[in-house]
Amino acid sequence: MDSAFTLPGRFASLVKLEHTVFALPFAYVGALLSVQEFPGWHDVAWITVAMVGARTLAMGLNRLSDAELDARNPRTAARELPSGRLSRAQVVVLCVAALVVFLVAVFQLDPIVRWLWPIPVALFVIYPYLKRATWLCHIWLGACLGLAPVGAWLAVTGNAPWEAWAIGGAVLLWVAGFDLFYSLFDFEHDRAEGLHSWATRFGERGVFLGARLFHAVTVLLLAAAGLGLDVSLFYWLGVVTTAGLLVYEHSLVRPGDLRRLDAAFFTMNGVISVVFFAFVAPKGTPGPVQKYIHDAVKGAMEDPQFVNTIKQRVIDIDYRAGDPLRADLWKEYKFHTDVLTRLGMIKKK
Repeated sequence: MDSAFTLPGRFASLVKLEHTVFALPFAYVGALLSVQEFPGWHDVAWITVAMVGARTLAMGLNRLSDAELDARNPRTAARELPSGRLSRAQVVVLCVAALVVFLVAVFQLDPIVRWLWPIPVALFVIYPYLKRATWLCHIWLGACLGLAPVGAWLAVTGNAPWEAWAIGGAVLLWVAGFDLFYSLFDFEHDRAEGLHSWATRFGERGVFLGARLFHAVTVLLLAAAGLGLDVSLFYWLGVVTTAGLLVYEHSLVRPGDLRRLDAAFFTMNGVISVVFFAFVAPKGTPGPVQKYIHDAVKGAMEDPQFVNTIKQRVIDIDYRAGDPLRADLWKEYKFHTDVLTRLGMIKKK
């Protein structure tokens, strides 16, 4: 009985279910831009189900392949598989269930995606093993998530013009860029295990240069897609805001000073997808979708764990610095709240 109540929570923790919010908005962006309006509840609902199923499958496969490596890494030894809180058989069952959910959703969408579904599944299967062979594994991970807007575009219209691929490329480089930073957490462990990453190949300074290049091209690709589409002023405000958030993130860390490279840094990075979606969402988007956007942005900016992590792990020299930091966070939240108010997504108090 205890297992029946604890398993869902352990599965959710295994795949970091809450992080789906970072990839899902870009799938919605692809769906919305494909028809320049809300594509309807049928498509949005099944795209959502497909995304959750696909991401659960990808994370489950990754955890299975890395279980032994995770057990030897102090940072990941407490994860569900190496700690014994989940068995390999249980995770295999989760992966099979996730694949079934993904396929059921795919077959409710445009017929073309019924033929293309093996492509993302193949990417998911191969990715966990790339770190054993090449430092380009970050690009492959980006490609896995970059398929989200392209797949959603195909799911709604049955075709994917170059603008869809430009947005997919932007997502690819956005993800790859922050995954370069993520590789710094395991730099020593990866080197000892003989694993490949951008960090082990090019060092800390190379990680910063690569991430800056990737994120600069991310903004350029979003701008290129906007030039090819009939987008509103809000789309361009979204591109500018995304660029600003990326610049702000890169200002938080520098070679030799990684104090701010923590969970809060990556949470802030994930907010980008939600904020960009808030600008892209067209007028007339149904209220529940507007509420999702608002709650996601507000929740990320007000998450106590997010703020406490910064205060505890960044402000380790002068605790009083927490006040200006909170002011910065409040300023960010207020800015995006004002934007959402102008969009009509939330009401003025």
